[in-house]
Amino acid sequence: MSNHLLNLNLRVWRQSGPNDGGSFKTYRLSGVSTHMSFLEMLDVLNEQLIAQGEEPVAFDHDCREGICGMCSLMINGQAHGPDNATTTCQLHMRRFSDGDTVTIEPWRASAFPVLRDLVVDRSAFDRIIAAGGFVSVNTGNAPDGNAILVPGVRQEVAMDGAACIGCGACVAACKNASAMLFVSAKVSQLAVLPQGHPERNARVLNMVAQMDKEGFGSCTNTSECEAACPAEVSVSHIARLNREYLRASILAGN
Repeated sequence: MSNHLLNLNLRVWRQSGPNDGGSFKTYRLSGVSTHMSFLEMLDVLNEQLIAQGEEPVAFDHDCREGICGMCSLMINGQAHGPDNATTTCQLHMRRFSDGDTVTIEPWRASAFPVLRDLVVDRSAFDRIIAAGGFVSVNTGNAPDGNAILVPGVRQEVAMDGAACIGCGACVAACKNASAMLFVSAKVSQLAVLPQGHPERNARVLNMVAQMDKEGFGSCTNTSECEAACPAEVSVSHIARLNREYLRASILAGN
Protein backbone atom coordinates (compact mmCIF):
# COMPACT_ATOMS: atom_id res chain seq x y z
CA MET A 1 0.00 0.00 0.00
CA SER A 2 1.50 3.31 -1.09
CA ASN A 3 2.28 6.01 1.44
CA HIS A 4 0.75 9.47 1.10
CA LEU A 5 1.24 12.58 3.19
CA LEU A 6 -1.74 14.49 4.51
CA ASN A 7 -2.22 18.07 5.62
CA LEU A 8 -4.93 18.20 8.27
CA ASN A 9 -6.85 20.71 10.35
CA LEU A 10 -7.39 19.26 13.81
CA ARG A 11 -10.17 20.61 16.05
CA VAL A 12 -9.16 19.29 19.45
CA TRP A 13 -11.03 19.66 22.72
CA ARG A 14 -8.77 21.35 25.28
CA GLN A 15 -9.71 21.38 28.95
CA SER A 16 -7.14 22.06 31.64
CA GLY A 17 -9.04 20.29 34.42
CA PRO A 18 -12.36 18.87 35.61
CA ASN A 19 -13.66 22.29 36.65
CA ASP A 20 -12.59 24.13 33.49
CA GLY A 21 -15.21 24.87 30.83
CA GLY A 22 -13.02 23.74 27.96
CA SER A 23 -13.21 24.62 24.26
CA PHE A 24 -12.07 23.47 20.84
CA LYS A 25 -8.72 24.63 19.53
CA THR A 26 -7.62 24.23 15.93
CA TYR A 27 -4.15 23.02 14.93
CA ARG A 28 -2.61 22.64 11.49
CA LEU A 29 -0.61 19.44 11.03
CA SER A 30 1.37 18.80 7.85
CA GLY A 31 3.08 15.73 6.40
CA VAL A 32 0.99 13.11 8.20
CA SER A 33 1.76 9.66 6.79
CA THR A 34 -1.24 7.55 5.82
CA HIS A 35 0.62 4.61 7.41
CA MET A 36 0.33 6.21 10.85
CA SER A 37 -2.24 5.14 13.40
CA PHE A 38 -4.51 7.84 14.79
CA LEU A 39 -2.63 7.89 18.09
CA GLU A 40 0.71 8.16 16.28
CA MET A 41 -0.71 11.22 14.55
CA LEU A 42 -1.56 12.68 17.96
CA ASP A 43 2.00 11.91 19.07
CA VAL A 44 3.29 13.99 16.14
CA LEU A 45 0.91 16.80 17.09
CA ASN A 46 2.22 16.77 20.65
CA GLU A 47 5.82 16.85 19.46
CA GLN A 48 4.93 19.93 17.42
CA LEU A 49 3.21 21.58 20.39
CA ILE A 50 6.13 20.87 22.73
CA ALA A 51 8.57 22.32 20.18
CA GLN A 52 6.43 25.47 20.10
CA GLY A 53 6.39 25.72 23.90
CA GLU A 54 2.72 24.74 24.22
CA GLU A 55 1.05 22.17 26.44
CA PRO A 56 0.67 18.78 24.72
CA VAL A 57 -2.78 17.27 24.31
CA ALA A 58 -3.60 14.74 27.03
CA PHE A 59 -5.16 11.54 25.70
CA ASP A 60 -5.51 8.04 27.14
CA HIS A 61 -3.70 5.00 25.76
CA ASP A 62 -1.92 1.87 26.89
CA CYS A 63 -1.49 -1.25 24.77
CA ARG A 64 -2.20 0.37 21.37
CA GLU A 65 -3.22 -3.08 20.17
CA GLY A 66 -7.01 -2.75 20.39
CA ILE A 67 -7.21 -4.76 23.60
CA CYS A 68 -7.31 -2.46 26.63
CA GLY A 69 -9.99 0.04 25.55
CA MET A 70 -8.11 3.06 26.88
CA CYS A 71 -8.04 4.97 23.56
CA SER A 72 -11.51 6.44 24.03
CA LEU A 73 -12.01 9.29 21.55
CA MET A 74 -14.91 10.74 19.60
CA ILE A 75 -13.65 11.39 16.07
CA ASN A 76 -15.87 13.45 13.81
CA GLY A 77 -18.82 12.53 16.01
CA GLN A 78 -18.17 8.78 15.96
CA ALA A 79 -16.88 6.72 18.86
CA HIS A 80 -13.41 5.43 17.90
CA GLY A 81 -13.78 6.96 14.43
CA PRO A 82 -15.18 5.85 11.07
CA ASP A 83 -14.09 2.20 11.00
CA ASN A 84 -16.38 -0.54 12.30
CA ALA A 85 -15.14 -2.90 15.03
CA THR A 86 -11.99 -0.82 15.45
CA THR A 87 -10.50 0.99 18.43
CA THR A 88 -8.93 4.44 18.03
CA CYS A 89 -5.41 3.02 18.30
CA GLN A 90 -6.09 0.66 15.40
CA LEU A 91 -7.59 3.40 13.19
CA HIS A 92 -5.13 4.47 10.47
CA MET A 93 -4.77 7.83 8.80
CA ARG A 94 -5.46 6.34 5.37
CA ARG A 95 -9.14 6.68 6.34
CA PHE A 96 -8.76 10.45 5.99
CA SER A 97 -8.08 12.69 3.01
CA ASP A 98 -5.69 15.57 2.42
CA GLY A 99 -7.16 18.83 3.70
CA ASP A 100 -9.70 17.17 6.02
CA THR A 101 -10.84 18.86 9.21
CA VAL A 102 -10.88 16.25 11.99
CA THR A 103 -12.78 16.97 15.20
CA ILE A 104 -11.46 15.12 18.25
CA GLU A 105 -13.22 15.17 21.60
CA PRO A 106 -13.64 13.04 24.74
CA TRP A 107 -16.55 10.76 25.60
CA ARG A 108 -19.56 12.91 26.44
CA ALA A 109 -21.37 11.50 29.48
CA SER A 110 -21.98 12.88 32.94
CA ALA A 111 -20.87 9.53 34.39
CA PHE A 112 -17.52 9.99 32.56
CA PRO A 113 -16.28 13.40 33.79
CA VAL A 114 -13.47 14.94 31.76
CA LEU A 115 -10.21 15.00 33.69
CA ARG A 116 -8.14 16.87 31.12
CA ASP A 117 -8.39 17.43 27.37
CA LEU A 118 -9.38 14.05 25.89
CA VAL A 119 -9.07 12.01 29.10
CA VAL A 120 -12.21 10.99 30.99
CA ASP A 121 -12.68 9.23 34.32
CA ARG A 122 -14.24 5.84 33.58
CA SER A 123 -13.93 4.49 37.12
CA ALA A 124 -17.75 4.21 37.16
CA PHE A 125 -17.28 1.02 35.14
CA ASP A 126 -14.87 -0.29 37.78
CA ARG A 127 -17.41 0.32 40.52
CA ILE A 128 -20.10 -1.52 38.56
CA ILE A 129 -17.76 -4.52 38.20
CA ALA A 130 -16.90 -4.35 41.90
CA ALA A 131 -20.61 -4.42 42.70
CA GLY A 132 -20.98 -7.92 41.32
CA GLY A 133 -19.07 -8.70 38.13
CA PHE A 134 -17.09 -11.58 39.56
CA VAL A 135 -17.44 -15.15 40.83
CA SER A 136 -16.43 -16.25 44.31
CA VAL A 137 -14.58 -19.47 43.52
CA ASN A 138 -11.50 -21.01 45.04
CA THR A 139 -8.32 -20.33 43.14
CA GLY A 140 -5.48 -22.78 42.71
CA ASN A 141 -4.69 -25.46 40.19
CA ALA A 142 -6.74 -25.36 37.02
CA PRO A 143 -9.54 -27.93 37.07
CA ASP A 144 -9.80 -30.58 34.42
CA GLY A 145 -11.32 -29.18 31.23
CA ASN A 146 -14.11 -31.76 31.31
CA ALA A 147 -14.96 -31.33 35.01
CA ILE A 148 -17.86 -28.99 34.20
CA LEU A 149 -19.45 -29.65 30.85
CA VAL A 150 -20.73 -26.49 29.13
CA PRO A 151 -22.62 -26.69 25.82
CA GLY A 152 -20.91 -25.01 22.89
CA VAL A 153 -23.77 -22.55 22.38
CA ARG A 154 -23.44 -21.29 25.95
CA GLN A 155 -19.68 -21.00 25.55
CA GLU A 156 -20.12 -18.81 22.50
CA VAL A 157 -22.61 -16.55 24.27
CA ALA A 158 -20.30 -16.20 27.26
CA MET A 159 -17.31 -15.44 25.06
CA ASP A 160 -19.26 -12.79 23.16
CA GLY A 161 -20.01 -11.04 26.44
CA ALA A 162 -16.46 -11.48 27.69
CA ALA A 163 -15.16 -9.82 24.52
CA CYS A 164 -16.24 -6.42 25.91
CA ILE A 165 -13.10 -4.36 26.64
CA GLY A 166 -14.90 -1.75 28.76
CA CYS A 167 -13.88 1.18 26.57
CA GLY A 168 -17.15 3.07 27.03
CA ALA A 169 -17.89 3.59 23.33
CA CYS A 170 -21.42 2.29 23.92
CA VAL A 171 -21.99 5.05 26.48
CA ALA A 172 -20.51 7.73 24.22
CA ALA A 173 -22.60 6.63 21.22
CA CYS A 174 -25.91 6.45 23.11
CA LYS A 175 -27.96 9.66 23.20
CA ASN A 176 -28.91 8.79 26.80
CA ALA A 177 -25.36 7.79 27.76
CA SER A 178 -26.61 4.34 28.71
CA ALA A 179 -24.22 1.69 30.02
CA MET A 180 -26.63 -1.18 29.32
CA LEU A 181 -24.45 -2.89 26.72
CA PHE A 182 -21.42 -2.91 29.02
CA VAL A 183 -23.36 -4.09 32.07
CA SER A 184 -25.33 -6.68 30.11
CA ALA A 185 -22.15 -8.14 28.60
CA LYS A 186 -20.62 -8.56 32.06
CA VAL A 187 -23.80 -10.01 33.54
CA SER A 188 -24.42 -12.28 30.57
CA GLN A 189 -20.96 -13.81 30.39
CA LEU A 190 -21.37 -15.15 33.93
CA ALA A 191 -25.12 -15.84 33.94
CA VAL A 192 -24.92 -18.44 31.18
CA LEU A 193 -22.08 -20.41 32.78
CA PRO A 194 -22.54 -22.78 35.74
CA GLN A 195 -19.64 -21.13 37.59
CA GLY A 196 -21.64 -17.91 37.76
CA HIS A 197 -24.91 -19.35 39.03
CA PRO A 198 -24.33 -19.19 42.83
CA GLU A 199 -24.30 -15.36 42.74
CA ARG A 200 -26.52 -15.00 39.70
CA ASN A 201 -29.40 -13.10 41.33
CA ALA A 202 -27.38 -10.85 43.61
CA ARG A 203 -25.00 -10.03 40.76
CA VAL A 204 -27.55 -8.55 38.40
CA LEU A 205 -29.41 -6.65 41.13
CA ASN A 206 -26.23 -5.12 42.53
CA MET A 207 -24.70 -4.22 39.16
CA VAL A 208 -27.87 -2.58 37.86
CA ALA A 209 -28.27 -0.66 41.13
CA GLN A 210 -24.69 0.59 40.85
CA MET A 211 -25.21 1.51 37.19
CA ASP A 212 -28.19 3.65 38.15
CA LYS A 213 -26.28 5.18 41.05
CA GLU A 214 -23.48 6.25 38.70
CA GLY A 215 -25.94 8.29 36.63
CA PHE A 216 -25.98 6.40 33.34
CA GLY A 217 -29.10 6.87 31.23
CA SER A 218 -31.72 4.38 30.13
CA CYS A 219 -31.42 2.19 27.04
CA THR A 220 -32.68 3.92 23.87
CA ASN A 221 -33.27 0.68 21.92
CA THR A 222 -31.60 2.20 18.84
CA SER A 223 -28.64 -0.25 18.87
CA GLU A 224 -26.15 2.59 18.39
CA CYS A 225 -24.12 0.95 21.17
CA GLU A 226 -23.67 -2.22 19.14
CA ALA A 227 -22.70 -0.22 16.05
CA ALA A 228 -20.01 1.66 18.00
CA CYS A 229 -18.63 -1.33 19.92
CA PRO A 230 -15.12 -2.24 18.73
CA ALA A 231 -15.63 -5.81 19.99
CA GLU A 232 -19.00 -6.12 18.20
CA VAL A 233 -20.82 -7.14 21.39
CA SER A 234 -24.44 -7.93 20.52
CA VAL A 235 -27.43 -6.05 21.93
CA SER A 236 -28.98 -9.47 22.56
CA HIS A 237 -27.13 -9.32 25.88
CA ILE A 238 -29.34 -6.39 26.90
CA ALA A 239 -32.41 -8.60 26.45
CA ARG A 240 -30.74 -11.23 28.62
CA LEU A 241 -29.91 -8.60 31.25
CA ASN A 242 -33.56 -7.57 31.39
CA ARG A 243 -34.65 -11.20 31.83
CA GLU A 244 -32.02 -11.79 34.50
CA TYR A 245 -33.08 -8.65 36.35
CA LEU A 246 -36.77 -9.54 36.21
CA ARG A 247 -36.06 -13.07 37.41
CA ALA A 248 -33.87 -11.89 40.29
CA SER A 249 -36.38 -9.22 41.32
CA ILE A 250 -39.22 -11.73 41.47
CA LEU A 251 -37.18 -14.19 43.52
CA ALA A 252 -36.09 -11.37 45.85
CA GLY A 253 -39.72 -10.32 46.31
CA ASN A 254 -39.13 -6.82 44.88
